[in-house]
Amino acid sequence: MDQDPRIEIGTTEHGEEIAPHAVLRGDRRPGLPIQTPPLDRRRSPGRGGSGWPRVSVVIPTLNEARNIGPVLSELPRSVYEVIIVDGRSTDGTVEAALAARADCRIVHQAGRGKGDALRAGFDAAQGDIVVTIDADGSADPHEIPVFVGALLAGADFTKGSRHLVGGGSADLTRLRGLGNRGLGVVVNTLFRTRFTDLCYGYNAFWRDCLPALDLDCDGFEIETLMNIRAVKAGLRVSEVPSFERPRLHGLSNLNAASDGMRVLKTILRERRSGRPAVARPRVHRAESPIERGHLVEGIEHSSA
Repeated sequence: MDQDPRIEIGTTEHGEEIAPHAVLRGDRRPGLPIQTPPLDRRRSPGRGGSGWPRVSVVIPTLNEARNIGPVLSELPRSVYEVIIVDGRSTDGTVEAALAARADCRIVHQAGRGKGDALRAGFDAAQGDIVVTIDADGSADPHEIPVFVGALLAGADFTKGSRHLVGGGSADLTRLRGLGNRGLGVVVNTLFRTRFTDLCYGYNAFWRDCLPALDLDCDGFEIETLMNIRAVKAGLRVSEVPSFERPRLHGLSNLNAASDGMRVLKTILRERRSGRPAVARPRVHRAESPIERGHLVEGIEHSSA
């Protein structure tokens, strides 16, 4: 089956082709610092405006009081806004978030589930770019400029991948890993894509793409739905390497069996929805030395 022309092509650690600007030189190991271009808080009128875009970081929480403080302390201080979407935590998560970062905005989730929380955060976001990370410390906030850099280079939607060169995970169990790869094969077969990491919650996109995504689910399947809807809407999708760190404290709310089944049902529903992927060449590759240098520097290791 032919490759969807909107998915950017480069090379994975196994020699497969995927996003060229996402390839990392060297070995990505936890604990090594990343040299990233700083984000600039200067206001921008939106995509294509002068200056740097405003970045909104959306973080769903449910009883993450022990984790949220360290996560917020690692965020670039220059992001435009931090939105905490709390699902009625009973352990003081909101108080811990405000103590760590007084300027974060609190959205009290009306419904239930990660998908519902993210949609509430997206509705509240006012920045030009929206970045989603988890509250458990597994996502490295220092990678945010890498995601932003891919968007500035021409992508509409950027997703993290633990399976690109330079990515990895210290938290992915064998069962979840097998399930993720299996579901990825299904999506890549049905939608003519080459996603390397389907079920991963570290993503970034231009906020003006939200109507095209038209998100309408409440659970963990929202991450898969975002990927599929982005492709079906004809958006330019890019993957960048990301390293998933161990959860700081507590246990995950994800259930590999039940949530995996919800993801599979979502995939099959999208395939039957009658909105086939739009096959048009919208691949963007960084052409100028400035663009290429920005992206390489953003994911290159420090030699220290």
